[in-house]
Amino acid sequence: MSTPELRPINSSLPRHAPRVLVPSCHRTVGQHPFHVVGQKYIEAVRLAGCLPIVVPSAHPEELLDWLDIADGILLTGSPSNVHPQHFGEAVHDATLPLDPVRDLWTLPLIRHAVKRGLPLLGICRGFQETNVALGGSLYQAVHEQHGLADHRAPDDAQPVNVQYGLAHPIQVHPGGLLSALLETDCLQVNSLHGQGIARLADGLRIEATAPDGLVEAFSVPQSAGFSLCVQWHPEWQANANPISLGILKAFGDACRSWRDLHRPPGP
Repeated sequence: MSTPELRPINSSLPRHAPRVLVPSCHRTVGQHPFHVVGQKYIEAVRLAGCLPIVVPSAHPEELLDWLDIADGILLTGSPSNVHPQHFGEAVHDATLPLDPVRDLWTLPLIRHAVKRGLPLLGICRGFQETNVALGGSLYQAVHEQHGLADHRAPDDAQPVNVQYGLAHPIQVHPGGLLSALLETDCLQVNSLHGQGIARLADGLRIEATAPDGLVEAFSVPQSAGFSLCVQWHPEWQANANPISLGILKAFGDACRSWRDLHRPPGP
């Protein structure tokens, strides 16, 4: 029997629903490479009222073609980290997973999307890779940094509801996108990341911080469209979370506005 979080939460979409690209990760199963995307992200796109389109590894010459059919992009979380070579560092812990295939094309995809003003929602790894794509850097081990807390999830042996349980508050900065969306200055979030933002890329706006000062959300003011990246996992049981629903609704509305401006729905 499927669990509630694996059951489709919005299986009925209108015709001509906005199309949201969801980049895949890359795993080896047995001896074969696979493209994979967590189902919770697909259901979050549907909950936003949009049609998810899973994108396998894209070649550089394909990126603009993918963007031409898109009304938005959702960058997922992942067990893998962005390779530190993209912010000028060597690998700190070789036991942690990397996904250089995803890095190879999502980093330029992000830069193209920002230039176009395409609606963008980044979650966890997507939050981190957006910062790196735009010139920022990451702490490879937040828990080893003086003055910063351990933001990693409980042990993998814990039930998934415990791993994704609320972990700490964040302070929403006034006057920003997140503040306008949620109309609150403080909320509780889950926390499942070992890496985090060290240097914020130039031009990004901090939208929320953790009690230790670590950036938990930012927006991309240089993009003409909606852009929000969050370190926590709003897609987790989103249907029962008003904060998650507020973020997804705003993203979906932005994707519909993009569609109506650039690809008006037919009859």
